[in-house]
Amino acid sequence: MFGRSPGGGGRAAGRSTSAVLPPPLRVWFGPLALLAALVVVVFGARYAGESGPSATDARIWAAVDGVGPPWRHVAVVTDFLGEPVGAVLLVALLVTGCLLLRDPRAAVFLVTGSGLTVGTTTLLKPVVGRTIHGDNLSYPSGHTAFLTALALMLSLLATGRFGLGRAAGVPLVFAAGLVAGAVMGWAQVALGSHYATDTLGGWCTAMAVLPVTAWLVDRTADRLTDRSTARTTGHGADRTAERPAERTDERQGDRRADAGRRPCR
Repeated sequence: MFGRSPGGGGRAAGRSTSAVLPPPLRVWFGPLALLAALVVVVFGARYAGESGPSATDARIWAAVDGVGPPWRHVAVVTDFLGEPVGAVLLVALLVTGCLLLRDPRAAVFLVTGSGLTVGTTTLLKPVVGRTIHGDNLSYPSGHTAFLTALALMLSLLATGRFGLGRAAGVPLVFAAGLVAGAVMGWAQVALGSHYATDTLGGWCTAMAVLPVTAWLVDRTADRLTDRSTARTTGHGADRTAERPAERTDERQGDRRADAGRRPCR
């Protein structure tokens, strides 16, 4: 029930469906995760302990700050999706959908990926120490990281479910993460909640965490499935081995009984 085959669309014995990180995509998203992690570290070191925008941040902020209706309403709604209540509701809805589709591994992936991504940004903020509007820690943006992670996970699951190869899967996943990160990043800057470089750090955090999370979920699920399959196979072999022994005992008992019934001479 919990396991999936390593292939995007193939199926192996004991494993029900495809992996959350299809093999054709692993060769691309492994190096991408390393590059994203490097960007997070470099930007974190660059803006550590600062409490104001960089020159680039100031220019972007001037271009999008103070948007009026209806775009401000769009920004507020987008921002809500990254708030604790909105994020929990969104993840719960998607997990429910996965369970209805009988795909528990996808449900585990959504919960684990969201939690690890947001948890990583939460741990990094006091380490970097960049602030905005007083003492509010800002780097990297948790809102941007969360929505980016959610888009990456959904696109990865779609790639596996529909059996998309590398040519279609890589652009789909990358575009989904880019659009989600850009939309949430715009909302955070427009509402004055983050600097633009904070949102870039959040986007890169999601890009670094999600491929690793997907690999761990697949590896753990496949191990559990293989162990379950091995136990089932082992029990079946034991039963098969017991049957000839039982038949042999029955035959020996019948012979003894026949010998006891023969008349004495």
